[in-house]
Amino acid sequence: MPKVTFIIDGKEKTVEFEHGTLPYSHHGLPESFLDVAMNLHVPLEHACGGSCACTTCHLIIRKGMENLSDMEDNEADRLDTAWDLTTTSRLGCQAVIKGDVVAEFPMYTRNYVQEGGAIQLGKSDRKEGEKKEAEVQP
Repeated sequence: MPKVTFIIDGKEKTVEFEHGTLPYSHHGLPESFLDVAMNLHVPLEHACGGSCACTTCHLIIRKGMENLSDMEDNEADRLDTAWDLTTTSRLGCQAVIKGDVVAEFPMYTRNYVQEGGAIQLGKSDRKEGEKKEAEVQP
């Protein structure tokens, strides 16, 4: 059973899934990071719905790159526009998980759909949302 660790704002969230058991809802490729995240309630942004048309699901692979599908040309072309691109960057909607892997959410994302191509601070956006939820709670 593959174990996927997502690092979000320095905190780890680990999930496991059995190949062939996740319901496929067309969130990226089947058993991609995005598909796994949506099925297991990990908040991975995906402004284009997982169609490889933006970079909001950009992840930096920290361990287990060999446990991912090979990168196709369309993913490589789209990644060229990602903020904070690294040699281990992948799009969550395109990288299919084959084994254990650790992926970190980068601090910045480009949300072409919602931001008109502007750079968005992912870290502060999540923190702001957490503050708002905390204020609402009794």
